[in-house]
Amino acid sequence: MTIIIRAVLAAALLAPLSAFAATYDLVIDRTDLAIEGQMRRVFSINGQIAGPTLRWKEGEDVTVNVTNRLNEDTSIHWHGILLPYSMDGVPMVSFAGIKPGATFSYRFKVRQSGTYWYHSHSGGQEQEGMYAPIVIEPARGERQRVARDYVVMFSDHHPMSSGAILRKLKLEPGYFNDRKRTLPGLLRDLRAARTTEERQAIISDRLAWGEMRMDPTDLADVTGYTFLVNGRGPNDNWTGLFKPGEKVRLRFINGSAMTVFDARIPGLKLKVVQADGNDVAAVDVDEFRIGVGETYDVIVEPREDRAYTIEAQSIDRRGFARATLAPRQGMTGPPPVPRPPGVLGMADMGHQSGGHSGVKQSKIDHSRMDHAAMGHGAMGHSAMGHAAAAPEISGLVHVPPVDAPAGTKILNYTDLKRLDRSYPLNRPDRTIDIRLTGNMEKFIWSFDDRKYSEQPVIDFTQGETVRLVFKNETMMNHPIHLHGLWMDLENGAGDARPRKHVVIVPPGRTVSVTVQMAEVGRWPFHCHFLFHMMTGMFREFVVHPRGSAPPAGSSPAPVAGGGHAHH
Repeated sequence: MTIIIRAVLAAALLAPLSAFAATYDLVIDRTDLAIEGQMRRVFSINGQIAGPTLRWKEGEDVTVNVTNRLNEDTSIHWHGILLPYSMDGVPMVSFAGIKPGATFSYRFKVRQSGTYWYHSHSGGQEQEGMYAPIVIEPARGERQRVARDYVVMFSDHHPMSSGAILRKLKLEPGYFNDRKRTLPGLLRDLRAARTTEERQAIISDRLAWGEMRMDPTDLADVTGYTFLVNGRGPNDNWTGLFKPGEKVRLRFINGSAMTVFDARIPGLKLKVVQADGNDVAAVDVDEFRIGVGETYDVIVEPREDRAYTIEAQSIDRRGFARATLAPRQGMTGPPPVPRPPGVLGMADMGHQSGGHSGVKQSKIDHSRMDHAAMGHGAMGHSAMGHAAAAPEISGLVHVPPVDAPAGTKILNYTDLKRLDRSYPLNRPDRTIDIRLTGNMEKFIWSFDDRKYSEQPVIDFTQGETVRLVFKNETMMNHPIHLHGLWMDLENGAGDARPRKHVVIVPPGRTVSVTVQMAEVGRWPFHCHFLFHMMTGMFREFVVHPRGSAPPAGSSPAPVAGGGHAHH
């Protein structure tokens, strides 16, 4: 009997990980929930926002049954997850969507570990509540041992529907910007100037922005959001408990629609150990910027018997998400003090000749970059022509907060170094330049001055490695996301450069990545700002099998409403 038991145990230990399977059931519906004391009608997953955290194990086969109780189509995309493209969850690209009353079953093997998330890829449902975390346990256990492990998911909630917001932006792109520069403001600045040179610089700066038809105070397209942590507002006080001296892992996820956050915990150092689900060499920082779709795992060690405030201020400083780490429920830390809003300068747009910059630049050598002077044409955002950067050089890959106190250590993309060396970083077979463009007067966002409906597809061949050079010719930060494939960020770390599924491309800058086209399929590639994606900043990366026809999909051409593509 003992021999038989040992044999059974040995067989279990040697069994392939695929022998493990798990099934999850999700229901999509409209629900009334209280946010900051007000009842709001939301798109919910299992009756809640954020939706339930899905906890998977690396190597297991998962089935997720999604039932749609809405009066409209829905979908779920598994953000950052490697899977067959037919399971990626983008309507009219990888499948037909989930009809009202129907149930769709997603089935795939979990091939990775780390912190990810899932959300709707239909219309504006994501902004209105359809998002939730994913935590995947590594097959060999976590590198970092901690006493507590919490998800901290940021999001933004608006009293207007996404459709109403988009209509207002189309009618008046600056509708939500109440900080526009005015004539009285110009006169005030001129009176405050001490010299003729200062006055001339102020006038030249105003003329330059006017010719570009942009406003340097427009750091975010939409205002009026309530910023949430795990579905709770700043006064709802989501709390994670700890005992002084314990190590606590915080899995930060930016699940918002339109908001870039600067996050910190005053009084605590943040040890960043993971970026976009991939382990990185630990780096201690005071705060970090997190773009829409990004995730960062951070370890903290609170030693005092007191409450600490988790704060994430929006990039335009109009508000913050807030939560608490505390030894007991009911405790709160000091409320965040909003920093003053920043103003973009010509230098932030890559304009070598110009103007005072309201953004403190990180210490990256730009001497090898060739930023041509901007042409000020009628296309607004897309009017700035930049000469090609040397392909091995990235530009300013991560702008820190505009007003961080002196001596503050802020996470920079150049700090990220991969720990997993099991995969090679191949030399690129070719390079593709992709310009991030837009027309602010019409609120149209695009790649290479073309909307998705005008140029839907970029073709690739399975097995090739491609360098993508992103050149941001707009005044907005763009969090660029690629489905189904990893982007290896060229951040100067050589063979240690990190692997990400979202990269922020700052205004007027160039960022480059390499992508190994490992997976056949039709993979969406887009800005993760909801309204930029909906108005045209969207493509399909079609990876063809070697020597075969393109992979078939639900529709070979863009369809109105498909995968957010309302253009």
